[in-house]
Amino acid sequence: MEYKLRVCLVIQSRFAPRIGSITSRGIDHKGIIALHGVTLQQSSTSKLISGSQSRGAIPAHAMAGIAVLRRHWRPMSLTRPLVCMFKVAHSYQDVALRYISSASSASDYDIAREKLQRELQAPKYFNFAQDVVGAWASKKPTHPALHFVGDTKEFKVNYSKLHNEAISLATALSSRSPPRCALVLLPKIPEWWVVNVAGSWCGTIISPGTSMLTPGDVAHRLQESGADCIICDSEIAARMNDVSKNVPLRIVVTNEGSDIIPGWISYDDLIESVEVKAKTSCIQSRGEDIAQLFFTSGTTGKPKMVTHTQASYGIGQKVTTKYWLELKENDLMWNISDTGWAKAAWSSLYAPFLAGATAFIHQKAKFDAVEVLHILNKYPVSVLCAPPTAYRAMVQCGLAQYPFHSLRHCVSAGEPLNPEIMETWTKITGLRIYEGYGQTETTLLCSMYKGIDYRPGSMGKPAPGYNLKVIDDEMNELEPHKEGYLAVSLKEGKPVGLFNGYVSNKQQTSKVFLGDYYITGDRAYYDEDNYFWFVSRADDVIISSGYRIGPFEVESVLIEHPAVVESAVVSSPDSLRGEVVKAFVVLADNYKNHKHEDLIIELQNYVKQNTAPYKYPRKIEFVKTLPKTISGKIRRVELRSNEWAKA
Repeated sequence: MEYKLRVCLVIQSRFAPRIGSITSRGIDHKGIIALHGVTLQQSSTSKLISGSQSRGAIPAHAMAGIAVLRRHWRPMSLTRPLVCMFKVAHSYQDVALRYISSASSASDYDIAREKLQRELQAPKYFNFAQDVVGAWASKKPTHPALHFVGDTKEFKVNYSKLHNEAISLATALSSRSPPRCALVLLPKIPEWWVVNVAGSWCGTIISPGTSMLTPGDVAHRLQESGADCIICDSEIAARMNDVSKNVPLRIVVTNEGSDIIPGWISYDDLIESVEVKAKTSCIQSRGEDIAQLFFTSGTTGKPKMVTHTQASYGIGQKVTTKYWLELKENDLMWNISDTGWAKAAWSSLYAPFLAGATAFIHQKAKFDAVEVLHILNKYPVSVLCAPPTAYRAMVQCGLAQYPFHSLRHCVSAGEPLNPEIMETWTKITGLRIYEGYGQTETTLLCSMYKGIDYRPGSMGKPAPGYNLKVIDDEMNELEPHKEGYLAVSLKEGKPVGLFNGYVSNKQQTSKVFLGDYYITGDRAYYDEDNYFWFVSRADDVIISSGYRIGPFEVESVLIEHPAVVESAVVSSPDSLRGEVVKAFVVLADNYKNHKHEDLIIELQNYVKQNTAPYKYPRKIEFVKTLPKTISGKIRRVELRSNEWAKA
């Protein structure tokens, strides 16, 4: 039996001059092509050619023709929807199928925004552990929640086991009066996920921190947050033993062969001590109750405290899940991020669990491009989230030698990614990298995603739930292509994913909430299609390999060294990390004759020893004086501008 598929494109006459963009994708000048033996015909009429509406089975090879048509015509460089009518005719039945081409980004974009917008309403009562993790534990108890790959072992943890262990830990914590806030310093091990779910279950605020924090950093965080619990592994607990002596509850996840330090309680012992019948019920938490507390670096002073609620992450991260990461239940999600950062909460915890997907955990702490490529080649990771630094390194480490058998979607965040790296990655892997933009203070603000035209270098379009604007110093909203401050409009209400303000810091809060806007601190512009383009940071925060580093933190350590009279820390361009920390140092008189090469190493090591190692200045330049304003403030902007002008 012979089947024919006739395709009639409804194209408004104003698109006629642009048919060339279609021709280049496989349709000849007559508009006739054959795909899988199926005849396809193009019509330029402006009227919809309707066929029989009777239902019936579409032959397999006709569907193949439709599939190929989609593949050949996506994306099209048209600015408005194309409506296609597929008519499959045979001797007994006609089948009509309408296909709205996703070539039109406007249509898909608006539909996606509108759909997700309805899901972003904060409920009065909500608990992530019960309403999300617990729901999956009931619906798909044996489905893997975690896939752990360590140095010596590999295993999976299903949703039922994760949920039960979290309840056991929550019960143990509740039996001692639930801690108000727990400072969690754990590497990439399953217990980190359990602790986060347990905290939500019993109402303990979780404050994650990177394992690279120094005792001084931890002492500051304990004091500022008022944390009455600290949870570490054996190695970190040993380093933090002295500064945490006054913390009421200290829990240690013991490493193999490690003894429990006096004054600490074993995590395993806590879990095993809970009887099944005695397990506590989930608290009735409100959507507005605080669930997470992060420390984020600024240009002055110590890191600021940012809180997120059960709803701001438990509901707000739906945007990250569906809109940017595009996670489904059968996905294996790998986020290359330290557990101490908000990014881990985004893409390692909330997003995969909201989707009912599996979070992939690779224990190795230090990033190794070759090892990552090997993992992507060996394991069925389907969605990858990595900072630009990781993509740059992988491109430079023989990317073509490691075919990805399961990877289907790649995203990047933390800093802008070079278009050249994007092109090389796509050329070798066949996969695009979709950039996302957000902050510790927010959820996903802006992103590239598969439903819109791909524009390398752009942050993409505003995510559902956020109305982004570009404003000037007088709070006037600017027109397309005018550079200004990137801001979130609050005129229609506060977005569910936006934080409420810096904890105990009204001064800094007042600087970011101005009038009807939340000011991100970044400068950008948008084009006529509402794509946003990052220009620079309005403040002096340095983002190196995805880490946010406040210059004041580094300067404060440097000034304690006897060789340093004063210093100024700025970002400096770097081909691998995007940017790195550079310190301009004025030396004390008795150090000016020292060998500069030796002094640079000494200062770098000094910073590493007295603050988190990732903050150390990879570049140091000795100068006689620093540029200053009339009032005596160091002009970092001048130093930074000169530094980047050399690139």
